[in-house]
Amino acid sequence: MTFAAPGAFAEQLMLTPKQTEGPFYPDHLPLDTDNDLLVVNDGITSSIGEVTHLSGRLLDAKSEPIRNAVVEIWQVDGKGVYLHSGSGGKEGRDTNFQGFGRFLTGSTGEYYFRTVKPVAYPGRTPHIHFAVKMKGRDKWTTQCYVKGTAQNDTDMVLQGIKDVKARESVIVDFAAIKESKIGELAAKFDIVMGYTPTDMGH
Repeated sequence: MTFAAPGAFAEQLMLTPKQTEGPFYPDHLPLDTDNDLLVVNDGITSSIGEVTHLSGRLLDAKSEPIRNAVVEIWQVDGKGVYLHSGSGGKEGRDTNFQGFGRFLTGSTGEYYFRTVKPVAYPGRTPHIHFAVKMKGRDKWTTQCYVKGTAQNDTDMVLQGIKDVKARESVIVDFAAIKESKIGELAAKFDIVMGYTPTDMGH
């Protein structure tokens, strides 16, 4: 089914595939849950890793922005450790990395995080977890992956997305920012959500 409207896409946007939350959603949220994961509270020591400016828009299938939604991310630090008591190697966790952040989307549906490029850990290719929370709807989760990573081809969670185009939609470029003197990266990940109960999932 297609929707035609002046200045709009003739077809619906591809919905971002839902993926597992995984076992490492923080079991104790940090006191600092803002969108800058590189600095904890008023700390002056930055995290280990490649600084990444992660942004995108939260859209519905008709390309309309979704505002006032909470976008959450969580990921391993530069050593491959989650902010979770069950994460492997937690003794060596980078305590200067927040590990979790939140952002409330505005009128354009945009979100922004400053974080580090994710690294691999045993059994998984590099990825960042996303959760979207909206009033009156179930929490919706997915994961975002790094383009050009060899482990993507063998990662069970990523390869579990059988539709090739849907799978490609969650793999994004972590590109060098030319003007950056410290080797910062930029990644853009738009999330397209359907509005039917089956898309939201339980």
